[in-house]
Amino acid sequence: MSNIVKEAWRKYLIQLQVHPLRTKAITAGVLAGCSDAIAQKISGVKKLQLKRLLLLMLFDFGYGVPFGHFLNKFLDAIFKGRDNKSVAKKVLLEQLIFSPWINFLFMTYFGLVVEGKPWGSVMKKVRKDYPAVQFTSWKVWPTVTWVNFQYVPQQFRELFFSLVASCWAIFINLKAESAAIKKD
Repeated sequence: MSNIVKEAWRKYLIQLQVHPLRTKAITAGVLAGCSDAIAQKISGVKKLQLKRLLLLMLFDFGYGVPFGHFLNKFLDAIFKGRDNKSVAKKVLLEQLIFSPWINFLFMTYFGLVVEGKPWGSVMKKVRKDYPAVQFTSWKVWPTVTWVNFQYVPQQFRELFFSLVASCWAIFINLKAESAAIKKD
């Protein structure tokens, strides 16, 4: 069995070298799909909502990873090295640029595309929930981002981020489910 895993990892690394963006995007899309499937099942969904799952995969595949991929390259070009000062600047810039934008965009995408709600309804929900979402994000993601920039090689950063994001998505879903149960 370990030979199969080693061979699969070797082939993955080759694809990561030959087609980095495509490989990262597919990996993140698959992880997002798995995360949503787990979150749906934990929430008690009887039949998997495949359309929702595919739309969430599409978001990571089509936007989240490409943006993160190029942002990482950009930040590494501006702030060279892994010393604390360089990493702190990368984390700060990432948290000021990427984090607010991706949270806003995801909330808008989720409302409009995944849930199919009208623009006015989505914007009302974004105005209401965005500050709390962003504040919570700033409690968790700076540490993840620090670890990512400090210890993870650039080629694996989107994979590391996607793995943590998958766990985060399950956690958020469980928190939402817990809040709904408490209201009943």
